[in-house]
Amino acid sequence: MGTRLALAATLAVPLLSVTVAAQAQSSGSGPGWFVPKSQQAAAGGPPGSVVRRHPSAGPVAGPGPNAMGEPDPQAQGAAQTPPVLPLPPIPALSEIPKGAAPPAAVIGVLSVPDVMRQSVAAQQVERTLGARRDKLNQDAQKEQASWRDLQQQIQNSKLSPEQLASRERALQQRVTAAQRDFRNRNRIIQEAAQVSLGQIERELVQVIRQVAGARGMNLVLHREQVALNINDFDITLQVSNQLNSTLSSVFIPADGVDPEELARSGSFPTTANPGPQPAPPPVSTVATTPVPAGAAHAGTASGAAPGPAVKK
Repeated sequence: MGTRLALAATLAVPLLSVTVAAQAQSSGSGPGWFVPKSQQAAAGGPPGSVVRRHPSAGPVAGPGPNAMGEPDPQAQGAAQTPPVLPLPPIPALSEIPKGAAPPAAVIGVLSVPDVMRQSVAAQQVERTLGARRDKLNQDAQKEQASWRDLQQQIQNSKLSPEQLASRERALQQRVTAAQRDFRNRNRIIQEAAQVSLGQIERELVQVIRQVAGARGMNLVLHREQVALNINDFDITLQVSNQLNSTLSSVFIPADGVDPEELARSGSFPTTANPGPQPAPPPVSTVATTPVPAGAAHAGTASGAAPGPAVKK
């Protein structure tokens, strides 16, 4: 009897946030509806009461006869009018002392994606981690090619059933170990991106506050959320220049070093921008030096197709 070993080598590890499907509420926890006065008599409740019914429930039907023409007790209990839940009286609110009115809004707008594209520290992160992702993809493809060669050898070999089963188990163990290694390497790259970009985001918050304060602004909005504004409101250019002047490089964990191990051992550097760095040239315009996609997030290892199947 032939045997088959499925050798899966899936390397797609999700990065971003996981969308959780909303669970449907039970029939007993549905919302309540206000009952108009014209229906309160039929509902049997006082004015202003709330009747709890499921949205999908149909009109309340009266008890019907069973097969013998007699009223069904179970149908009578199920068709009873839903309970009326009276609401407690509205509590009286005490007066709140009047406080000082907020100042007049001085608004600024900012494009964070443009700032990240112009950030020399973000470009450093993209170059470093992008090379590691490419190396991971190349290693995964090379390993898959060796799996296919071993599969072909097993299929063409004339071995005893015991020897064939042993070679199949060895190949399956190799695929499983490679899967575990690639997933772990991919996780390390993602966490290194989180560590590196987290330093930029943390510094960016302070730079925005600094530039806005220098311009007398007390309200800064995302430019992508504003339908219309004039250039005098836009502080993207100033924030980009200040961020590059303040944070020209960030700490990136070394290749293969697990950031979780660094955190447990307390080996993270005490400064986010270690060592003197040359001042970058000021940004003359926004979004003139685009960075390849992925500068603001960690990528996942791709190019790993499902492994071969070994037939006996």
